[in-house]
Amino acid sequence: MPISSSTTTSGRLLALLSMLQVRRDWPGPQLAQRLGVSERTVRRDVDRLRELGYLIRAVKGPDGGYQLDAGSQVPPLLFDEEQAIALVVALRIAVGAGAGIEEAAVRALATVRQVLPSRLRHRVDTLEITAVESTGRGGDPQVDIELLLAVSSAIRACEELRFDYRSPGREDGQAQQPRRVQPHHLVIRAGRWYLVGWSAEREDWRIHRVDRMALRVPNGPRFTPRQVPGGDVVTFLSARFKGSDSVNAWPCQGEVVLGLPVTEVAPFAGDGVAEAVGPTRTRLTTGSWSWASLAARLARFDAEIEVVGPPPLREAFTELARRAARAGGTT
Repeated sequence: MPISSSTTTSGRLLALLSMLQVRRDWPGPQLAQRLGVSERTVRRDVDRLRELGYLIRAVKGPDGGYQLDAGSQVPPLLFDEEQAIALVVALRIAVGAGAGIEEAAVRALATVRQVLPSRLRHRVDTLEITAVESTGRGGDPQVDIELLLAVSSAIRACEELRFDYRSPGREDGQAQQPRRVQPHHLVIRAGRWYLVGWSAEREDWRIHRVDRMALRVPNGPRFTPRQVPGGDVVTFLSARFKGSDSVNAWPCQGEVVLGLPVTEVAPFAGDGVAEAVGPTRTRLTTGSWSWASLAARLARFDAEIEVVGPPPLREAFTELARRAARAGGTT
């Protein structure tokens, strides 16, 4: 009998905790009805959860009720199956996030995995995520987690950030002029963390690599947030990396027909559009920073290239051919 009672109580506590997590507050009578117990039992169960470290506040009112608040310590957590799997995936991705939390993420992953039911553990063990270092750049720089938290806090509080910024090519010890930015978004792209913010001094949006920032304290004055151009930070950032201030498109775009089947072109088309025009011919529309770089990018394909347009791309191929001839010593 005691075992049965204990099992029933434990299951009811988990059900109560799950209900408190999905709503801001619950009237006591409604909780009692959902759990199939008396209001007195609900009060006792709430007291048990409080002893476990959960901060549950009593809500005053005609019906009374309870509200789950954040406490001063981390209590035992309850996740459903989808949440548990999402947590494992997020932790495995965090190992390669470049935020200086790799070791903590590995330990947290081991802790979560240990308490998962065997069937869930088997499912998550089949998921293999490998962080691959970006080629050509060396290792991606690590960002101090405290720096990320400080920047995030300033964004949330709408407080201006003051920081020294190490530009490319400068040594750590070289003096930098402090910068002042209204921070709006913290973004990770290709393994690197970026701050998107508004510079009142330059009256323009600026993008800074967080690993090059050294914050100054205290933060500056509060500000009223403004909207990122276009309203979407992902599109805005993509446009800026393509050299555009407004449109998310390469400044130089061209169209060619390659003497290759589309199956051999599409995997290397990047953000371009590859369309089959025959069994061994593919129309490719793509772009780049300049006409010269676009011609060089297209020349990577080991195939005949027919330039559809525009004329500047054809001229870029002509100049590229001259340079190649000089490099080969034929002119």
